[in-house]
Amino acid sequence: MSLRKIANVVGLLQAFVAIAMLAPGVVALFYGDGDAPAFFISALITGAVALALYRLTRFEGDITPREGFAIVTLAWAATALTGALPYLFAGVAPSPMAAFFEAMSGFTTTGATVFSDIEALPHGVLLWRSLTHWLGGMGIIVLVIAVLPYLGVGGMQLFRAEVPGPTPERLRPRITQTAKLLWMAYVGLTVTEIVLYVLGGMGVFDAVNHAFATMATGGFSTKNASMAHFESPYIQWVTIVFMYLAGVNFSLHFRAATGRFLYGKDQEWRFFTSALVFTATIIAIVNLGAGGYPGGLSESVEPAIRDALFQTVAIATTTGFVSADYEVWVPASQMTLFALFFLGGMAGSTGGGIKAVRVLLLLKQTANELRRHLHPKAVLLARVGNKAVSDDVMANVVGFVVLYLLLCLSGAVVLSYMGIDILTSIAASLSAVGNVGPGFGLVGPTENYGWMDSMQLGLLSFLMLVGRLEIYTVLLLFHPETWKRRRSFH
Repeated sequence: MSLRKIANVVGLLQAFVAIAMLAPGVVALFYGDGDAPAFFISALITGAVALALYRLTRFEGDITPREGFAIVTLAWAATALTGALPYLFAGVAPSPMAAFFEAMSGFTTTGATVFSDIEALPHGVLLWRSLTHWLGGMGIIVLVIAVLPYLGVGGMQLFRAEVPGPTPERLRPRITQTAKLLWMAYVGLTVTEIVLYVLGGMGVFDAVNHAFATMATGGFSTKNASMAHFESPYIQWVTIVFMYLAGVNFSLHFRAATGRFLYGKDQEWRFFTSALVFTATIIAIVNLGAGGYPGGLSESVEPAIRDALFQTVAIATTTGFVSADYEVWVPASQMTLFALFFLGGMAGSTGGGIKAVRVLLLLKQTANELRRHLHPKAVLLARVGNKAVSDDVMANVVGFVVLYLLLCLSGAVVLSYMGIDILTSIAASLSAVGNVGPGFGLVGPTENYGWMDSMQLGLLSFLMLVGRLEIYTVLLLFHPETWKRRRSFH
């Protein structure tokens, strides 16, 4: 394990963060809110540290998988640290930990916020929040599709057969090629959404911010009421469509852009889409039956379907936008929505959570175990499409889900020991690990995290990081053997 290599790559990545800070600085100058110096000072400090790290730690040779674990985790943590600087220098964050929490929530595309009055924030800060989403979202796509399969963690080895990913011999050029293709799909969808928002009457500034947050499945909004502020059904339907697209494997989008529409042939896509449609249908029927939408049938059906589909897609893809206060829905609808916290988006999307492919594989494995009791000598393998899933990959998936649930449970227990009620503790922990944003209780759709103390925000920041980076990547750093020097025998 070479700390020199780790510091060098982490420093290089912070240089890009410094450059990104200039954009909200220019916007702040345009609007004249007074927060422009915060971004230019932050960019100067971040850039100086990045340049020093990069110049002082130049190295020769390749990066090992163990060093890759450290680079991924420490780069994300360092990005959240430097990303917190604009909040501090602008004077909008109540504490350094609150600023770090907001930055971590942004880059991990969680969307949980400490700010109670979003609309009082200056324009530069609002853009920075959304920009951290957008950059973090693309970073996650490249990480999951191009980097983690090479490192062999997270159960994403399935991508080696399906996505043009890296090989150890050609890691750098293949990652560069993959990242470039994915950026094209990501930017194209973002620009399209901005245009559609503007055509629907949304201002350009709000359109840019919400498109950034939507495509990253983040959820930061420029409005206190989130997407409920925009009472236009058109805008909410556009948001539903693009939240869904952001929750789909981006390699499928790129292939569609090149004329190869493979959505229907992808079993994970069929499972993911079916789960969303089924859940939204159940919630809409339950809410209509409970009389939650007054008026005649012709007047209530469309809003009920729209709200049900909006919140289903927002939670399942971990975007976290809000079009209605789902905590006033009947318990059956709330419980159905709560179950989506364990789904997540498709692998290779900007969505968080367990991921639909893992849930699908677990269901298939469970069905095989039941059949094995009836046919003890049968050879039963879980399949995704026409491909059998190896025992190694299945063990990886099962291990991931167990760790995921243990992490959620541990986070909830620790939060309860910190004095937070049970419902809020469970919801906050699930939301942080799954990168959802809103939850239930005191962190519900109309609440925020600003009432928490620094210890609680610090714990949730850690949970957001672990959940976003596929758990193994972070937890392996705490394993003693990760840091041991390898002995060579002659």
